[in-house]
Amino acid sequence: MTVPLPTATTRWRCTLCGNLTRFDVTRSSKVVEYVHLDLAGEPKVEEREVVSETIESVRCRWCNAVDQVELVDRPGASS
Repeated sequence: MTVPLPTATTRWRCTLCGNLTRFDVTRSSKVVEYVHLDLAGEPKVEEREVVSETIESVRCRWCNAVDQVELVDRPGASS
């Protein structure tokens, strides 16, 4: 089950405990990176483009509930 991302007008809320601020997020990403190696061979990512990203699960840090997250309106977002 994928979890929708919060938007400018919504945020996550745990349906079990009401947490609005602390979550562990497991996500899969497909990225293209420009990696620059220095003369010693140490890599440094200088550019990163996210091609696709899927949130696989969200766990509440307060009550450890997994995938019990809903999107709710942010305060003042309806103005």
